[in-house]
Formats: sequence, C-alpha cells, structure tokens
Amino acid sequence: MHLKLILEKTAYTKDQLQAKQFPQIALAGRSNVGKSSLINRLAGQKKLAKTSSTPGKTRSINFYFSPGENFYLVDLPGYGYARCSQQEREKWARLIQDYLQENHDLKALILLLDSRIPPQPVDLDLARYAASLKVALLPVLTKADKCTQKQKNQALKRVKELLDGTRTPILFSARTGQGMDDLITAVQAMLK
Repeated sequence: MHLKLILEKTAYTKDQLQAKQFPQIALAGRSNVGKSSLINRLAGQKKLAKTSSTPGKTRSINFYFSPGENFYLVDLPGYGYARCSQQEREKWARLIQDYLQENHDLKALILLLDSRIPPQPVDLDLARYAASLKVALLPVLTKADKCTQKQKNQALKRVKELLDGTRTPILFSARTGQGMDDLITAVQAMLK
C-alpha cells in the first residue's frame, strides 16, 4: 500500500504557510532522522523528497498533497544538528512554531525518532509543545532495520514511558518497508 503524494507547495516564510483547506498531518524530527526517506517510501517513489547524508537538507516546510485521501502530509525542517548558523536554526524554529500554533487544519503531528538512540531533550520539548496545543502525537521510530529485536523492544518501551498518553509508537524502516501499512492506517485514522 502506498499514498499518492504530490509536492504542491514549499514555504520559507510565515506568509507562505497558507495552503488549501484540507486536513494536515505534519512530520517532525531531528535532522537526519529519515523524514525524506519516509516520505519517499510512503509515496513509492525514490526522489519525491530530497534525501542526503548531510543533516539539515530540508530548510522549508513542504506540503505534499494526497489526492486519494484529500489531506496534506507536511514535512517540517529537521531540528537539532545541521550545518548552518544559529540564526538559520532560530529562523526554522520560528517558522515551525508559526506553523503549529496558527494552523486550524492540523490534525496530528508524527514525531520521528531514531530507534537506535533515546529521545533527546529537544524531541521531548516538541512532544510537550504539541500536547500544549492539543495536537495529537504519533511517535514513529525510524531506522528499525538497523536494530536487533531486543533493541527494538527497548526503544518501544523507552518511548512509551517518555511520551505517556500518546499512541503506541510505530517501528518503521524506509529500507524494508517495515511499519508502512501500520503508519498509513494510523494516518487514515487520524484524518477521521
């Protein structure tokens, strides 16, 4: 199962954030967590979203429209490590905050976490911020193919404990497709 996704809009500033009035589900995560790879896997395309081994490739908010489901999958810039100035990172943070705060079409936030490492303070801050805005949160543990079953179980337990009250995390691998059907089913449920 795949989602048909079309890159419809790219926003670099607050005044560019308006999109057609359809439900939106946003993707957020640290730089190099695999957001672009996840988008490409969901769409069944290799080059819809640009991937790079250099963290911080996504520097805009990208709106991918799904005509089959009539919603936007919105890719937010990665946070944390990126080879850019502090000023540039602050600009991204303000843009993300503007997007989250003033968006009445936002149905949920998918928080991508690297399954190989514990959630970082900045991940937990974003989860708390989403909760304060009453935005539903779905944790997705990426790069699951790089973990043993024991490591996957530990990662699931750790995230459940840290983000109590949220949905059960989904283990996902862009390389193998693990968790893709679960993620699409969760997205469809959040749109209802």
